[in-house]
Amino acid sequence: MPHPDLMLTPAGPALAPRYEPHEARRPDGAGGPAERGPAGRDPAERGPAGRHPTEGRPAHANPYVRLFTVPGARAFTLGNLIARLPVGMFNVSSVVMIAGTYSSYALAGTVSAAGLVVGALTAPWIARLVDRHGQARVAVPATVWAVLGQLVLLLCAHAQAPVWTLFAATMATATAPNTGGMSRARWAHLLKDDPDARHTANAFEQAADELCFMLGPVLAAFLCSALFPEAGTLAAAVLFLTGVLLFAAQRATEPPVAPRTAARSPLRAPGMPALLSVLLVTGTVFGSMEVVTLAHLDGPIAGPVLALQAAGSCLAGLAYGHVRRSPGLASCLAAMATLMTLPLLAALTGSTVLLAGALLAAGTSIAPTMVTGTTLVQRLTPPTQLNEGMTLAVTALLGGVAVGSAGGGWLAEHAPATTYGYLVPPTAAALALALCAAARTGRRAPH
Repeated sequence: MPHPDLMLTPAGPALAPRYEPHEARRPDGAGGPAERGPAGRDPAERGPAGRHPTEGRPAHANPYVRLFTVPGARAFTLGNLIARLPVGMFNVSSVVMIAGTYSSYALAGTVSAAGLVVGALTAPWIARLVDRHGQARVAVPATVWAVLGQLVLLLCAHAQAPVWTLFAATMATATAPNTGGMSRARWAHLLKDDPDARHTANAFEQAADELCFMLGPVLAAFLCSALFPEAGTLAAAVLFLTGVLLFAAQRATEPPVAPRTAARSPLRAPGMPALLSVLLVTGTVFGSMEVVTLAHLDGPIAGPVLALQAAGSCLAGLAYGHVRRSPGLASCLAAMATLMTLPLLAALTGSTVLLAGALLAAGTSIAPTMVTGTTLVQRLTPPTQLNEGMTLAVTALLGGVAVGSAGGGWLAEHAPATTYGYLVPPTAAALALALCAAARTGRRAPH
């Protein structure tokens, strides 16, 4: 049965308010919020002089400028961006490297898919260790092991080693930590008393994701073609290790370590299964759109045209960070279901220019949906388990991407025309909207 913790807000269905420890409740047990001082902040949260830790920073009209006045924010963001860029490079680099050596795109795709599946299974466990022992203590050795796996994969491909060694090496890379999730966890910790700033931070992180996924494949393809087939993997490994080391060195902004308790997994938090199911189906939108576009255009123009979708999402994410009152998840999904029909209509005309414009427009629905979903995950996850909660969301999205890639690819290949593949993204978005609406209905239904 859909979980009841979705509520109808003026902006549409939304999940229940964020997790709050019992200290934030009224001491009389009435269940209401504690008394608030000026600016809606708890007097107990103020410092010795009665000032909140976020007060005293210069006020800026631009919320992004204000965001990076937080002490230490620029340093950990720089390191994280360096570490996040290779995430968009590894897949393209390994496919080019393996396909060039073994003359088989099927083998290259299978090896890449195997790494994705194993990584999705191990990521929540790595994130749980990060919550329990600290980002620096876990992320650095986990990254070193993952980078060693990438280097072994590079050597195996270069030497044309037996195929099984490629699978063994790519599985060793599954310890790579979720760098985006760790960065979001830091923002959530630093801005726990400032919802507007948290919203801006989530919008920035989503825009950064889109930028890295837009530039990473382009950089990887350039290195592999201009230098040698293994250049993309080698550069990505060096950037990944360097970025994580820089990020982990910023200990002042690292969230506190969660005490060892018998706390349940965030997966069992009220409302989380319903939200993850929505994110799973939403991931199908992204996976199918990428594969269908590559199959439909089938040429060097496919990459730049597809990058326009990421560009649209990046721009929308930055704009979304200025919004004070964000819409509900259902509203974002409704917009996505509508805008994802544009590539289908454009493909039917046979015009590449119209398809490029349609992908740019459709991309504007991605970041707002992801930012809203990320914010809901943060609300449902206990503060001491933020890394695990964020990684569960990423795992759900990656699972959806895999399903969408397979479904979109099959339809593009077996349907009478590749344009039929563009039916998958709007259908998946509509299904995600239906799941969100069903969760709201479940809350209203009597138990």
